[in-house]
Amino acid sequence: MSFVQFFGSALQVTPHFHSLVPDGVFVPREGGVRFEALPPPTQAEVERLLRVVRHRVLRLLENRGALPAQGPEDAQQAYQAHSLQQRLRWLELDVLLPPNKQPRCSFLEGFSLHANTHLHANDRQGLERLCRYGARGALAPERLSRAADSRIAWRMKRPLPDGTTHLFFTGLELLRRVASLVPPPRSNLTRFHGVFAPGAKLRPFLLPQAGAEPKPEEASEPPEAAARQEPNKERKPRLDWAGLLKRSFALEVFACGRCGGRLRVLAYLTAPGGVRAVLEHLALPWRPARLTPAQGPAQSAGC
Repeated sequence: MSFVQFFGSALQVTPHFHSLVPDGVFVPREGGVRFEALPPPTQAEVERLLRVVRHRVLRLLENRGALPAQGPEDAQQAYQAHSLQQRLRWLELDVLLPPNKQPRCSFLEGFSLHANTHLHANDRQGLERLCRYGARGALAPERLSRAADSRIAWRMKRPLPDGTTHLFFTGLELLRRVASLVPPPRSNLTRFHGVFAPGAKLRPFLLPQAGAEPKPEEASEPPEAAARQEPNKERKPRLDWAGLLKRSFALEVFACGRCGGRLRVLAYLTAPGGVRAVLEHLALPWRPARLTPAQGPAQSAGC
């Protein structure tokens, strides 16, 4: 399971991944799976993996024409380039202070790999804290403050090598910096791999399914048999649309706007005639919006 992040503690463009990896492999067996624990990686294995990652990332960027950068830049790419230039300036300061040598950590030409964080299988609070850290947003309100000169001060997680603890922005400069951290459109920032991937055959045996609480008479059933029955059950959404709207936009669709009471669903109207009659009675438009024909990009007058 990987969390994709595009920002660093100094609000600079720093693409990286926070990955949660099991300390072993899942082996299929009759009626379920078996977990085989593996020893932790060695320093040589971490360094070898980083060399492979560096080679594949550079080859991917070269095949896509991103090395060197080609073509005109849009506004967001310009902001990202400016943020990267700030990051390179700080990397020059890092050269003066070589990184501390830590076990299962490797650094190679701007790439780094840290594989020395371990959690016990029963440390559920630590696992939740680690997941929240990986899925956090770029801005933390408690790190923002107003400086004496009316600029916005951003407190970094750790001081820079030159001792700088805060960055100062005007309102427009902060918006430019935040705009450079916007992830690409239609990209998932939380991704699952291996047996945890959505299409994996072993996934139903590893993850709890919605409404999978065992009945009292089934409590003594072996876990393998219970897991074998899970894929045949109809999957239900974890939250309905009303719950998602409330969580995402603080919009309570079942709250009455006049008295504040609780609304309930009486019926679902699907017949076109009935839907049209209700919308006309409420003076609401019932015809769908007219789609504008698609147009190509603007061409210069000389073409």
